[in-house]
Amino acid sequence: MKFNLIIVWMLCLASVVTARDIRSFNDDWQFVKGPFPVDMVSNVNRWNSNWKKVTLPHTYNASDMQVIERNYYAGEAYYRKEYRLPGEWKGKRIFLKFEGVGSCAEVYINGGLVGTHKGAYSAFVCEIGTALKADRENIIIVKVDNAARPDVIPVNHNLFGVYGGIYRPVWLVATEANNITMTDYASSGVYITQRNVSSKSADVQVKVKLDNGTLHSAPVKLETSIYTQEGSLVSSQTEDILLSPQGSKPFIFNYRLKKPHLWQGRKDPYLYKVTARLMQEGKVIDEVSQPLGLRHYHIEAGKGFYLNGEKYPMYGVTRHQDWWGMGSALKKEQHDTDLAMIMDIGATTIRLAHYQQSDYFYSRCDSLGLIVWAEIPFVNRVTGQERENAHSQLRELIRQSFNHPSIYTWGLHNEVYHPHQYTTALTRELHELAKTEDPDRYTVSVNGYGHAEHPVNMNADIQGMNRYFGWYERKIQDIKPWVEKMEKEYPEQILMLTEYGGGANVAHQTEILGETINSWEPFYPETYQTKLHEYQWSVIASHPYIVASYFWNMFDFAVPTRVGGCIPARNMKGLVTFDRKVKKDAYYFYKANWSKDPVVYLTQRRNTNRERKNTSVTVYSNVGTPKLFLNGQELAAPRQGYTAIHYIFEGVTLRDGKNELRTVVTTADGKEYEDRIEWVYSGEKTRVLDNYENTDEHFGL
Repeated sequence: MKFNLIIVWMLCLASVVTARDIRSFNDDWQFVKGPFPVDMVSNVNRWNSNWKKVTLPHTYNASDMQVIERNYYAGEAYYRKEYRLPGEWKGKRIFLKFEGVGSCAEVYINGGLVGTHKGAYSAFVCEIGTALKADRENIIIVKVDNAARPDVIPVNHNLFGVYGGIYRPVWLVATEANNITMTDYASSGVYITQRNVSSKSADVQVKVKLDNGTLHSAPVKLETSIYTQEGSLVSSQTEDILLSPQGSKPFIFNYRLKKPHLWQGRKDPYLYKVTARLMQEGKVIDEVSQPLGLRHYHIEAGKGFYLNGEKYPMYGVTRHQDWWGMGSALKKEQHDTDLAMIMDIGATTIRLAHYQQSDYFYSRCDSLGLIVWAEIPFVNRVTGQERENAHSQLRELIRQSFNHPSIYTWGLHNEVYHPHQYTTALTRELHELAKTEDPDRYTVSVNGYGHAEHPVNMNADIQGMNRYFGWYERKIQDIKPWVEKMEKEYPEQILMLTEYGGGANVAHQTEILGETINSWEPFYPETYQTKLHEYQWSVIASHPYIVASYFWNMFDFAVPTRVGGCIPARNMKGLVTFDRKVKKDAYYFYKANWSKDPVVYLTQRRNTNRERKNTSVTVYSNVGTPKLFLNGQELAAPRQGYTAIHYIFEGVTLRDGKNELRTVVTTADGKEYEDRIEWVYSGEKTRVLDNYENTDEHFGL
């Protein structure tokens, strides 16, 4: 009996999936940074000098682009790796998939060019099987270059640094001669379209592109299946195909799902799974699985955003992908840390600015229920030479991200202007391209001037506007008349406030604040950022005309062309410091307004050296009206601030020396929440900017 079981087990193994073999290709690389007087690929005599061992992901700008204004390296560098083909891969098709290289790449195998790519943020695939030698070590060289170019977006480093290097993972993939195509702009080769989605039914179309790598037609069987999140089969279809050897071919399967489990954002981010299997002679020779979140997005001008027919709050943050000391060479742990804070603050939507981000990040947004704005790096300036590359990067973004249910809109440009006619024409082209590739999602473009009649506006489904009242323009309170004017004059416009906010260095503190600030001065008090967000969110929340808003930014990030808040190469508008160690006061303001988690928080905990004996104290509480104790004595009740969670205790008189502040809220069910801080008063002061040092030991500054 035991012998028979072994035979059965061996027979099962014989028919087990022999689908594509995917292997990490990130170890044992060598790296050397240029510039060089000659091409390293052809100059083999220099291959063994000055190389250092690195593991991918890797960037050569992790330090210089983050600490020194304008004095950073942008140019060519080389990666080298030796690789011997496994014996079991003989006769297979071999591919190299790069998730991201900054920003232009040339890939060589044994001195021969096998692929090129322009653009730092999208994936690309090179088929390399015919270039590999089976009986020797193969030398793989990747030439990278992150210098700004007029024909590759972004055309400069002005809004953010384009980190150089192979900064996302690389994969080596082997398939049979016939496969689900890997070379369709590095997409999955599987495209899932959903329409007529409701709680009663949903129509799902699955398109699979197949590729025949031989010279003859091949009889194959293609199966697509839909599974529940728990793994149960919902429905499956199979088609017998005589696959032509000339060009990839699309095959389409249509499904109607009854009483589907909908993807309902953060409340219930339910995911089905769609699997495409290619079979030949009774064996599975390739297999690809993709997520399916059944949902319907709808926007009504002046009213709001709707998910599956229900109005959905769009509590928005923006995210740049770089980290202090790491640049953009992130691993899953860093992406997960960022997402944990985005979820913790209570955000429901995220603008991934200003470029395509890691596919892992999009996948996590799918499973967490975050609604995503994905965009290309067509930002800041035009040259007249970037048209082809802008088209290419948008096509790559859409095809590579097509199946992520979290994505609701494709971003076409951000603050791109002169010459207006050229920018307008290119934006229209990008809109038409997006609608051709994906007619079911919205498009959006973003303007920084704040008036609808600007000549580059109204060329996408959604008009985004970036307004920095109280920071780059006018006063904090001027946001309200601007919104009301737009609301009155352009009621049919789908408007989103796509950036707002102000910088904050957590080492800069004062309680002496006005209604505006010179953003080019070195003093960036955290308290001013807090004041700005307290008022401006209250205006946004009371105006549904603003369909969605996205504060700028969730995290501080590098801008190597600027100095901000005494810190070179830094944009400090984040609500979390660059090293992700300190959450600024405004972080807790939004968390108290947006999150369902209990929040009781005393602000100005870093503003410890007080300038005024008579002052006020602010508490954020979403669990009830707080009490405040100063040095053990309860103070008078607070007044309401700008929103329901915002409480201000006025007329607070400090004693000389140390002062202990304690706030407490006791809920109806007897739970108690409290927070404590200490302030020191040592006499009246005027606001003075101290000589703050630029070190990497203080909050990643």
